[in-house]
Amino acid sequence: MVKYIGEKDYEHGSKEKTGVLITNLGTPDAPERRELKVYLNQFLSDPRVIELPKFLWQAILKLVILQIRPSKSAKSYKKIWTNNGSPLLDISKRQLVKIKSAFSNSNKNMVFELGMRYGNPSIQDALNKFQKKQVRRLLVLPMYPQYCAATTGSTFDEVTNVLQKWRWIPEMRFINQYFEEKNYIEALSNSIKSFWKKYPKPQKIIFSYHGIPKRYLTNGDPYHCFCLKTTRLVKEQMKLSDNEIMTTFQSRFGREEWLKPYTSETLKELPKQGIKNIHIISPGFSSDCLETLEELEEENKEYFMESGGESYKYIPCLNDNEDHIDVFINLIRKHTQGWPL
Repeated sequence: MVKYIGEKDYEHGSKEKTGVLITNLGTPDAPERRELKVYLNQFLSDPRVIELPKFLWQAILKLVILQIRPSKSAKSYKKIWTNNGSPLLDISKRQLVKIKSAFSNSNKNMVFELGMRYGNPSIQDALNKFQKKQVRRLLVLPMYPQYCAATTGSTFDEVTNVLQKWRWIPEMRFINQYFEEKNYIEALSNSIKSFWKKYPKPQKIIFSYHGIPKRYLTNGDPYHCFCLKTTRLVKEQMKLSDNEIMTTFQSRFGREEWLKPYTSETLKELPKQGIKNIHIISPGFSSDCLETLEELEEENKEYFMESGGESYKYIPCLNDNEDHIDVFINLIRKHTQGWPL
């Protein structure tokens, strides 16, 4: 028998509220081995992330990966950690504040929370706060522009895992992706144009997205197609030629084949082809994080420069830029239409 949580939280005549849950991947609590072990265990135990038989994968994870990887990852996180902590969490909090501010005067019955899929603040804690605030309508906004089962799908799993334990389930709407939104493509294009005012236009701009195993694509995940379309939409918006752009995939893990071309291998080869001046951007991330600040801005830069490259510039994520915040504001307004606010 399911034990329902919050069975006595209903108060007759209470004002019903609309909750907006902003989510992202997450971050360890500190750049230390112990915290990384907890974080990686949660992350890599997700069957949406690692699609292997549980008994086999858990043995590999517990006996091998969690004995080695936490220390290595902690060193990487220490390189990007700031006085405000994790860049991803810090930026996400700033995004939340700006989004809330946009609705503070127009709707007193709309409440906002931030929840990370892995780590803290958790999705469960955010939803529990909504429950206490009498939230009866819930909009979930995962900050992943392109749908992927390993990110967006996993977020849906976690939200519903929590809600299935509630007696009174709120009406829910879930935003699967937003890469095709006109103002999102404009925001990406504007960030590139703004960057080019500071640094001259390069020979080529690389659009680097987080990779997934190729097997996920062949099993029906649309992520690869959505990434390619994102690049194409920006190219068309900026009137760039095919020779000026390239789409690659980063952050491989394990030995199986992932989506190609690989970012790291591409950057090693480009100087040999006479492409020695590039800019790189990662439109799959809504906030700068380990994969952008350490992997792209530092590690991959070394690959390029050591292979004969002459100029390598990383274009930051949209983060809490005003036009990026406008994307989320418009999404929230669009997806709450018809609800009493």
